[in-house]
Amino acid sequence: MINKKKKYKLADFDYPLPEKYIAQYPAKRRDLSKMMVVDKNTGDIEHKTFSNMVEYFRKNDLIIMNNTKVFPARLYASKDKTDATVEVFLLRELENELWEVMVRPARKVRIGNKLMFAKNVFCDVIDNTISGGRVVRFEYTGKNFYDIIDRIGTSPLPPYIKRPAEAKDKIRFQTVYADERGAVAAPTAGLHFTKGVMKRLQDKGVKIAYTTLHIGLGTFRPVQVEDLNRHQMDSEYFEVSPKTALAINETKKKRRKVYAVGTSTVRALETVAVSGFQVSPKRGWTDKFIYPPYNFKMVDGIITNFHQPKSTLLMMISAFSERDIIMKAYWEAKKNKYRFLSYGDAMFIK
Repeated sequence: MINKKKKYKLADFDYPLPEKYIAQYPAKRRDLSKMMVVDKNTGDIEHKTFSNMVEYFRKNDLIIMNNTKVFPARLYASKDKTDATVEVFLLRELENELWEVMVRPARKVRIGNKLMFAKNVFCDVIDNTISGGRVVRFEYTGKNFYDIIDRIGTSPLPPYIKRPAEAKDKIRFQTVYADERGAVAAPTAGLHFTKGVMKRLQDKGVKIAYTTLHIGLGTFRPVQVEDLNRHQMDSEYFEVSPKTALAINETKKKRRKVYAVGTSTVRALETVAVSGFQVSPKRGWTDKFIYPPYNFKMVDGIITNFHQPKSTLLMMISAFSERDIIMKAYWEAKKNKYRFLSYGDAMFIK
């Protein structure tokens, strides 16, 4: 049974994760990743391949996916006067041509510096941010800045992938249903889906709907307080459309199940939940932090990946099941050579 009363601290979500378990490349084919199926109440475990996931769904069940689209947010520039190379990581556009960014090495990038990216593409550093980043204003020749980013940027692979981004990452660090540009990290649970798997689900009568949550760099930011009540999540933009809200409400009326693909989808759905049987369409910013104990209002099952120690993502799935069940599953995953983190294997908690 799920323990909904026990309170946990940060240390309760630590576990050893040697580098050999961290996937540096995706599986050769998306749907050939391993998939661990975990019963959230009993902890019973099955070992499957992701392509087998269709068998766990019934007609009129609803699967909700995050259709955010990753853009190649990592850029490299030459600093004026010194020609030193600077990494500029785009976080979010504040207004036209004005961006919040992270820079490395930060100590060498100061207000007033000019950074050159390519011919006729540069930016001026105009301010510092509270989080240690910079505010920059871009100047360029052309009509669409995102076209320029697509040309000069590289995939924003997470820091635990210890290799440079490659051309194929622009395809594989992106879901096949990505549509709404704005994320600097992929909704990695969705990376396992293929068009073929989605068609098989639909042929079975399973409904598919989409929400949007633009994942920011905060998804990799470590929790630094033992008391989880004191942790503040980064705000991320989300949208649950009227069409998706209607699909959820109809599914609940039919007493069928709602499944979320990824923790980002869970955050969006739980943000807009009005009651256990209804959601309202909404867009805005969410800093919702889900950790045990928590009573889920919308989600009946979660497809996810294997997460970092002490991460908010691990805390969320521990709230959905139970911390001891999840930790036992993670131990079992290492024993069976599952691949962890963004390019790793899948877990289906039902």
